[in-house]
Amino acid sequence: MKSRFIDNEIIYTGKQLAPSWIYKNYWMQGDAIVAFTGECDLKIEDMVDIEDYLNNTPIYSKNMLSFIIEHYNIGLVEGVVRQRLFMCIVSEVIKSYLPKDHSIMRKGDDLFYNGGKLSVSICTRSISSVLMHIGVNIDASGAPVKAAGLTSEMGLTNIKQIAEDIMNKYIIECESIIGASTKVRGVY
Repeated sequence: MKSRFIDNEIIYTGKQLAPSWIYKNYWMQGDAIVAFTGECDLKIEDMVDIEDYLNNTPIYSKNMLSFIIEHYNIGLVEGVVRQRLFMCIVSEVIKSYLPKDHSIMRKGDDLFYNGGKLSVSICTRSISSVLMHIGVNIDASGAPVKAAGLTSEMGLTNIKQIAEDIMNKYIIECESIIGASTKVRGVY
């Protein structure tokens, strides 16, 4: 699995959650993960989450750390399991940068800090792959819900290092899962 932190800012609009977007834009073929920062401005008409669409809940963040993940040859249920694993890793990595008295709570595929929503997360299926977008607020000002941010509420500024730690840990877990599945003998 390949990974890359994209240094230039990108406004996340939902258009990036498309098959082969990573390959078309960054020449990374196959399973891949990219991270970037920038505004998140997701309009209702571009929503993949039907519940958010029906509730007319747009998503906005002044500055967000976004991850786009694409996996081939897996089903949607496995994709959702990997999404939850990814959220556990995000929580684990962020906690490692915070003093011990700070806590992050995970509820399903969302993270919360001091009662504020820290993340957005979606997993969907395309015609050729499973796609995920995970966004972690950096500056939560202007969000339509009570939100928290890595910099605005937590005081973290080393966003690129945090993103790279998250991507590296996720790749190690994915490779370990495949390795674990190939080292056992079948039973009859």
